[in-house]
Amino acid sequence: MIPAITRASTRPTRTTAARLRISCAASFRTTSTRTYSKAAAEATAATKQVDESPLSKIAEGINSTLRSTVMPLRSATANNDSSSSVPFTGEAATWNQAVREAQSLVKDDVEKLEPQPIIDPTKLVGRDLWDIKGNIAKLLGSGHPSLNTVAKHYFSADGKHIRPLLVLLIAQATSIAPKKTSNTALSSSSAPLSSASDNNNDNDENSTKIMHNFRSIDTPISNGLQNILEKDVFDQQTHYTPSITHQGCTILPTQRRLAEISEMIHTASLLHDDVIDASATRRNLPSANASFGNKMAVLAGDFLLARASLALARLRNAECIELMATCLANLVEGEFMQLKNTRDQDGKAKTTFDYYIEKTYMKTGSLIAQSCKSSAVLADCTPEVADIAFKFGRNLGLAFQLVDDMLDFTVTAADLGKPAGADLKLGLATAPVLFAWEEFPELEPLIKRKFANEGDVEKARLLVYQSDGLKKTLALAEEHCNTAIDAIKKLPPSDARSALIQLTEKLLTRRH
Repeated sequence: MIPAITRASTRPTRTTAARLRISCAASFRTTSTRTYSKAAAEATAATKQVDESPLSKIAEGINSTLRSTVMPLRSATANNDSSSSVPFTGEAATWNQAVREAQSLVKDDVEKLEPQPIIDPTKLVGRDLWDIKGNIAKLLGSGHPSLNTVAKHYFSADGKHIRPLLVLLIAQATSIAPKKTSNTALSSSSAPLSSASDNNNDNDENSTKIMHNFRSIDTPISNGLQNILEKDVFDQQTHYTPSITHQGCTILPTQRRLAEISEMIHTASLLHDDVIDASATRRNLPSANASFGNKMAVLAGDFLLARASLALARLRNAECIELMATCLANLVEGEFMQLKNTRDQDGKAKTTFDYYIEKTYMKTGSLIAQSCKSSAVLADCTPEVADIAFKFGRNLGLAFQLVDDMLDFTVTAADLGKPAGADLKLGLATAPVLFAWEEFPELEPLIKRKFANEGDVEKARLLVYQSDGLKKTLALAEEHCNTAIDAIKKLPPSDARSALIQLTEKLLTRRH
């Protein structure tokens, strides 16, 4: 695919135009593509002569990688659509005809790709996502004003909400996938709800029954336990009713609550991480520990986890509780693994890179993977479908963190929403550093002492810039993205599935 994209993304210039005329006069078929490649090589060589500094190498490496993976596909498709091409004859009489014939040589592979409409995932899930911040605020209500303020501190800024968005999209995508039984929470009523105009009276009766069933997510299990919510704090007609798209894809109230739980767990981990890392900012705002102190920040994170666990229990699904409890344990395990860059297990050394990938899964991938799988479990999907959701989430989570580790070297703090260049200062050897180590063995002692000596951070950063570490990190992220896409494509076609694929592709070019 990449050779075809590279050819398609070459644009005619004055130099290539002159060469193209000569090629047509001789033998257009056999030399045109080679001429384009030679011109591109000359342009690249000229650019390299301008600036060979480490910073220029970063830009060159990242940009060339992006051009050869994600970005050219859109430009190539746009170029092919801009003017019609004709079959190649090798006997073009005019320049315009020669260009159209040349296009037929380089668009064959691109034509095989069916153009997909761009889907706005936030509009696809709509209110189910928009209401999350407000719903979480209601779940976090406490009798202590200071605790309320600190616990809700990070929800005052506009976060990416990528985890709840994934949960909701997985809910829609798996709702039309095979189920373990026909007795799902929605099976008896999904048809009437999707055709409301046919029988309004029956639908009202079914809606009331469904709403009654799902009110359990806000009802204590144990008799006599005080409810954390005031009565009727949620909109009764929408909060306890499944939402259904025009394609019949469904989001259950339990899955909506799971999306809120996943965001609460993630935010709790941020509160704790910022204390451990002594971070001063988060989401371009002062961090909670900087604003309220370490003790208050830690307690607020604990409170978030407690309320998330309570909400999780009231989903009344043992497998879902088990999965999400596992990711809570993984978060703590990952934080302990991050205390050092290598480890010995059972007397056998674990490779540093494998250790890094395992730690990355524990800290980032597990919450995404288990949340996606839990969403499928709540829809009563088969184990095979749940495993698809898990595989998608795991690889997307790994790719997300790989790109995040790369951005720590390539963007500003304003773009990142938190201090940039912090990983090395914290003694962390991330993927760009580990790849650079392959080219520069002198990085090994720096990694093992966690960049503790004076000048270690600056030396390591320079070696990363001089290596292919950033380029290889992006390539590995792309590999995980492709694995995630291959997994999610096994689900039935839907707008939700397409949105998940497009989100995965867009991940490689994000800047925050």
